Amino acid sequence: MATLAQETAGAAESTNAAEELEKKPKKEKKPKKAKKRGGKKKWIIVVVVVVIIALLAAYFLRSKGAENTTTSTYTIVQPETRTITKTLTGSGTLTAADSYTISSLVEGDIITADFEEGDLVEKDDVLYEIDSSDVSKNIENAELNVSSSSRNYSNVVDTQYVKADTAGTVYELNVEVGDEVSAGQTIGTVRDSATMTLKLPFPADDAAGFYTGQSATITLDGTFETLYGTVSEVSGTTNVGSGNMLTRTVTIKVTNPGGLTNSQSATATINGVGCSSSGTFSYNSESSLVTSASGTVTAILVPEGSSVSKNQTVVTLGGDDLSDSIQSASESLRSANISLENAQDNLDDYTITAPISGTIVAKEYKVGETYEANETLCIIYDLTYLEMSISIDELDINDVEVGQAVTITADAVSGETFTGTVTKVSVVGTTSGGTTSYPVTVEIDEMGDLLPGMNVDATIIIDESEDTLAIPNSAVVRNNLVMITTDSPSAVNAVETPAAEGYVYVEVETGISDDNYVEILSGLTAEDTVAYTPLNVSHDNLSTIQNMIGGGMSGGMGGGMGGGPGGM
Repeated sequence: MATLAQETAGAAESTNAAEELEKKPKKEKKPKKAKKRGGKKKWIIVVVVVVIIALLAAYFLRSKGAENTTTSTYTIVQPETRTITKTLTGSGTLTAADSYTISSLVEGDIITADFEEGDLVEKDDVLYEIDSSDVSKNIENAELNVSSSSRNYSNVVDTQYVKADTAGTVYELNVEVGDEVSAGQTIGTVRDSATMTLKLPFPADDAAGFYTGQSATITLDGTFETLYGTVSEVSGTTNVGSGNMLTRTVTIKVTNPGGLTNSQSATATINGVGCSSSGTFSYNSESSLVTSASGTVTAILVPEGSSVSKNQTVVTLGGDDLSDSIQSASESLRSANISLENAQDNLDDYTITAPISGTIVAKEYKVGETYEANETLCIIYDLTYLEMSISIDELDINDVEVGQAVTITADAVSGETFTGTVTKVSVVGTTSGGTTSYPVTVEIDEMGDLLPGMNVDATIIIDESEDTLAIPNSAVVRNNLVMITTDSPSAVNAVETPAAEGYVYVEVETGISDDNYVEILSGLTAEDTVAYTPLNVSHDNLSTIQNMIGGGMSGGMGGGMGGGPGGM
């Protein structure tokens, strides 16, 4: 195979020969018979090939022609150990960790505002109090309405229960389950007959010496049976009895042996003093069971003849009308409670508290000023850290992860560098001009002199490799090939790709890269000598030219071009 220099020189000579032929005067030719169209097409292809070969010859004469003279055409370097950092950059505006603009729906005179700009406040600290005297009156009226509605509801609910007013025995019950009753109807009687009461007149002078608990002897009229009781009350009023005798009424209680009724009469003596006349026994207590509402008897809880305590339910009532009344009373009570809650909530609005912990950065109202609803009262910033958002192109967003370090600089704080951290990578992108970008949130904990609102530049450290072997980016050509001198240790691994005299190509494995250097994972050592031409046409561009030839000529020249760097 001819060397690269020989092929290039031959191509140049062919180009020069073609130019000389064009300079010679053309002889007039006699008209000839028309040739076939296929011959004309071949002639056009030949001209195109000649032109392309001339361009390639010029390229190789410029880039490879000096190979046999000196190595000054190439930049010579040795792989070096360095730290390579892969980064993405962006810019944005700093914001506080949290901020809150405080306003209120109420209005009135400011009566307290015990803070100033720059003060630190805690969540729920009282900031402002607005005059709420009118609202307090509304709350008082609402409380009265709730109290009234509550009593009404209790009374309506109680109408479904017929209760005993006194303790005793259900002496009489005139209804059964299913009976219809009317409001105010008497349906039974509760009577306490275990203890009977006897009221008798005694001489006033003697009665004045009686006392509560004193024993009394009772004689039943008709049977003359003797019972014993005790004085429960001595009247302080003197009455005039028969024969103008002055008397006082003495009440005696006696345990009913079982046969006493309110029709039995008797006399009594106390401390040897007899009563002036007889009296009739009465029950200790007796009350009627009266309905408070109309309805249907749904249950009898204490049957006739059974004992009952005071306020115990004897009969329950039901029915649609009664249920509707209870429901209406319940709704009225609920409405009253809601009105009270609203009034109390409205009162709470007159006390303005801090929604977050932070620093007061603006105070718009002072004590004595009149506040108008929805106006800004003050502004709080949480400055425990600062945040910024930067837009990352869709081609790079997959390289960004939460936790990556970020370097921050600001023109407003010159000469200082700050460190941040990626805290959020959004999956909601914004598309503009056919390109999509994604917001990335960065948090800065150590702010120094940085302030919210400052414009800053951010550099996200995507990856970093310390103390790694590296060479300039332009030394790596297509297919991850690097040209080294033949006396380099790695030359033993040379690939079959033509190179300039004294050089060979080796294949390398690359890692991360920055703007200038690329990490070499394998294929080179620090003792190798690397040669590259930074200003030469890249091998990728050479490949493009070859593809133009191969594709444009429909394969006519494709087989005659080399594919590797440094040769044809």
